[in-house]
Amino acid sequence: MLVDLNEIKKYEEEIRQSATSADLYQVKVKYLGKKGIISDLSKQLKDVPNENKKEFGMMIGELRNSFETMYDAREKELAQSELSAKLTGESLDITMSGVPFNAGSIHPIMSVYYEIVNIFTSMGFEVAVGPELELDMFNFEMLNIPQEHPARDMQDTFYVSEDTVLRTHTSPVQARTMTSKNPPIKIIAPGKVYRCDYDITHTPMFHQVEGLLVDKDITFGDLKGTLTTFIHRMFGKDIPVRFRPSFFPFTEPSAEVDMGCTMCGGKGCRVCKGTGWLEILGCGMVNNEVYKKVGYDPELYSGFAFGMGIERITMLKYGIGDLRSFFENNLKFLRQF
Repeated sequence: MLVDLNEIKKYEEEIRQSATSADLYQVKVKYLGKKGIISDLSKQLKDVPNENKKEFGMMIGELRNSFETMYDAREKELAQSELSAKLTGESLDITMSGVPFNAGSIHPIMSVYYEIVNIFTSMGFEVAVGPELELDMFNFEMLNIPQEHPARDMQDTFYVSEDTVLRTHTSPVQARTMTSKNPPIKIIAPGKVYRCDYDITHTPMFHQVEGLLVDKDITFGDLKGTLTTFIHRMFGKDIPVRFRPSFFPFTEPSAEVDMGCTMCGGKGCRVCKGTGWLEILGCGMVNNEVYKKVGYDPELYSGFAFGMGIERITMLKYGIGDLRSFFENNLKFLRQF
């Protein structure tokens, strides 16, 4: 089989004359592509007599190596010259203003979360945490919430198993704390909680802060002073505060706490339904039944507990009407904070 090496070696001149990387690549396709001249020689190897196969194969290898060596060298030359031309033709004005950088910010819920924690820790409360996947015993039983209580209904609570739930409040942290240490206890328990609700004022996951203080000679007056101080520091010292009788299984007596409407200044509006007051949290003196379940002597110790939704506090603080706005990731809404 005759092969015209001079004809094949024209690639040497074609490589040298390639003016751009694109031109050079076309030379590679011509000789080493699927249907390239050198590649085609490899396909012809099967037709070469056995006594000439070795010599023919070595020739193909030498041609391929020679081409690749010349190609690589020329490719580097062209890449360098093209880069130099690009740098020469493009100028960078280092005095121009940079691309604007929009820094992120803390989510309004977390901002209020930290503010609440800071207020209570400045009053001597410690932060306590607990699991979000909670045992029925801590979530209900030890808080004096019996089996027949409506809070145990599956319409209100996410049950993972018969005795395990996604906690419906952070009160289980209070129960866990009381079963693990003796008074005095002065804690707040902030965190996520879960309930089967979703509308403009409820979401399946939300945040709560609950507080507990147990010691000797604690009175309802201590509770009123603590919560009044909190509200004044959160919303302003001129905000009026009132306590209304209520009921919670784990406190007795119990109260709902209202503050003067921040929208209308107490004159009455749509938000406060014309009353001039907004409900903000629930509280009360710890029920003696809870003390018995955790092993405290109700004759020796007394204390109070309270709980509030962080989303509700945030809505009141910023005048937000729809709770779902916090979770829709609308940048136009979030940039306001």
